[in-house]
Amino acid sequence: MPHSLKEWLGLLETRHPCEIELGLERMTKVGEALELTRPAPKVVTVAGTNGKGSTIAIMEALLRHEGRRVGAYTSPHLLDYNERVRIDGQPVSDEALCEAFTRIEVARGELSLSYFEFGTLAALLIFEQAGLDVALLEVGLGGRLDAVNIVDADVGIITSIALDHETWLGDSREQIAVEKAGIARANRPLVCAEVDMPATLLPHLHKRGAKPYLLGGSDFFYSMSDRGITLNCVDSRGESQAYNNLPLPHVPLPSALCAVQALLLLNEPDGVPVGEQDLQYVFNGTHLQGRLQKLRFQEKSIILDVAHNPAAATLLAQNLSTEKQGGIHALFSVMADKNIAGIISPLCQFVSHWHIADLPNITRAARVGDIVDVLKTCDAGNVEWSTYPTIEAGMLGALQQMQPEDTLLGFGSFYTVADILAFIESKSQPKDAGANESHE
Repeated sequence: MPHSLKEWLGLLETRHPCEIELGLERMTKVGEALELTRPAPKVVTVAGTNGKGSTIAIMEALLRHEGRRVGAYTSPHLLDYNERVRIDGQPVSDEALCEAFTRIEVARGELSLSYFEFGTLAALLIFEQAGLDVALLEVGLGGRLDAVNIVDADVGIITSIALDHETWLGDSREQIAVEKAGIARANRPLVCAEVDMPATLLPHLHKRGAKPYLLGGSDFFYSMSDRGITLNCVDSRGESQAYNNLPLPHVPLPSALCAVQALLLLNEPDGVPVGEQDLQYVFNGTHLQGRLQKLRFQEKSIILDVAHNPAAATLLAQNLSTEKQGGIHALFSVMADKNIAGIISPLCQFVSHWHIADLPNITRAARVGDIVDVLKTCDAGNVEWSTYPTIEAGMLGALQQMQPEDTLLGFGSFYTVADILAFIESKSQPKDAGANESHE
């Protein structure tokens, strides 16, 4: 049996025959063998095509600000696997994960579990023992058959509904909406930020007996002015709550607003109190790594975003349109099963030079030649590009070509952003460090 987290993850990455295998039967059986109960007295489950991590980040910050002990399970990670399982904002230890993996390995018997199923069970075990007040669970894929859905949530959230993972979820927003609505539970709130709702969503929520709270509805809506955001919500007692002069958060606005509405509905028994000053503090102070993340490196401006589907790329383009900058150099790579043209198209008008990199260790990654073939059809006209064997080579090439006033946009797959962050971290180490240090 493995002894380190690195050994465990290496085993789990290669053991199960399918990287993605939806279904709750295996999870349920192993959960029963582990005698899993609930990860916390109160649970919020978040589904959606985009914005799930942002929603959880805002809820996590608000709960911690209110003195609640909170666990957050998110995926994927950027630099370290431990990022997926956090307690009070801190990643859990290698030891905690290894102990949970060992228990799962014993309990599963002959059942084969996917990488994500193993990780989900580990998070639930760790949370169950941590004495949490609230657990926040991010759906990995879809909702109805996702491993997270073995837990009955007190409040469900659907952040957005767009085309992605069509092979598993369906090739229309109507089909995908039904899959995501699978997290809803009878007589429990379901908060939804998707304004352009597929026709299947509300009927399916009513069929499941859920209580929908829709952004833009009569109880849950907002407006914007020069003074800030005005937000109207409803709490668990049915009473209106109004917040004025809120700053624009550093995450997608619908995600942040859903987080507030969900916490107000989290019956304890009167919901989590959320004050106006609390919201101002959290909206101002919550940043999410890899989501419109801005930083400086070697006197260059860099923006990082894990936009890996057309809807996320469109939102990224909208944010770029408000930026004051010189030229934009885009460092890009993505998975081959994504709609590459749909991701590239919204950004063509902003990008002066594309830097396309291979992800040689990722079998699902699109090859540079395939991405360049898509770039050649870009509506922006004369598109310029360079290709590289790795993200590191792409970073070196892009930085060398950029002018001081230019911005480097690193986007696409989580692997893309993770490799960029790892490159920056490696180059930011003190020059005389490391002679007597061990880096594992």
